[in-house]
Amino acid sequence: MEALVQKFIGFLEKDKRLSANTLQSYKRDIEQYIAYLKEMNLSSITNTNKTTVIAYLLNLQKKGRATSTISRNLASIRSFYQYMAKNKIINVDPTSDLESPKVEKRLPQILSTQEVELLLEQPKCVDLKGYRDKAMLELLYATGIRVSELISLNVEDINLEVGFIRCNKGTRERVIPIGSMAINALQEYLSKARGLMIQDPNEKALFVNVNGKRLTRQGFWKIIKQYKNQAKINKEITPHTLRHSFAAHLLENGADLRSIQEMLGHSDISSTQIYAQLAKNRIKEIYKKTHPRA
Repeated sequence: MEALVQKFIGFLEKDKRLSANTLQSYKRDIEQYIAYLKEMNLSSITNTNKTTVIAYLLNLQKKGRATSTISRNLASIRSFYQYMAKNKIINVDPTSDLESPKVEKRLPQILSTQEVELLLEQPKCVDLKGYRDKAMLELLYATGIRVSELISLNVEDINLEVGFIRCNKGTRERVIPIGSMAINALQEYLSKARGLMIQDPNEKALFVNVNGKRLTRQGFWKIIKQYKNQAKINKEITPHTLRHSFAAHLLENGADLRSIQEMLGHSDISSTQIYAQLAKNRIKEIYKKTHPRA
């Protein structure tokens, strides 16, 4: 079964072009499922059926796994069975009519405009790192791109004269405008810091670490936690917080959902509609605080 898993992960990597993090998630979910099958004395995946899958999901539930975790596990297992059915390894896909448990969508945490200002004020342009961090945070809030997209940017992906960045995700590409504050921060970083940080003149990465190599997601996570603590912001901040705040603030100021969807790179507008709910909640809060008869 392990060899079959490796072939499946190879298929996802080559044909689906999934990210390393997503591939790791699929691999982990399926390996846990196979470990369960072995505990049940099932030595072959061909001996499993719908009851087997349901029993595994119930087992996860008994262990106290969150509904979102169980739903993700089923999605991984379903993809695995679909792959095997397509390649004639099994005759019937036992997950074909299994419904995923309904996951209650939690509204994302966002910062107020004042909190964003406070966070963006933290990097001080007094050293190389300060110039870089200021440019990164300004660009994240200006464009709403994902952190994975931020650290994947190359110098050639930005056009400061016209004022846009080119963002690639798999086979999809989108062009996103950037404002004057982010443009100024990027110009400062490029002219005063990046050239001194890189060790290889052929380095393409826009944002690099102290060793002159492309910055990692983990490296950025440490940076944003540092500035959150400096700013004494009590809210929990994740690498996605500025992305959520970007979308929510655009909507609050009159942008339409379709435009926000395009800028965020959502394939389905239902993913963008969560920000409409955020805007409604914010209006209710303002009403309660300001109306004399609320």
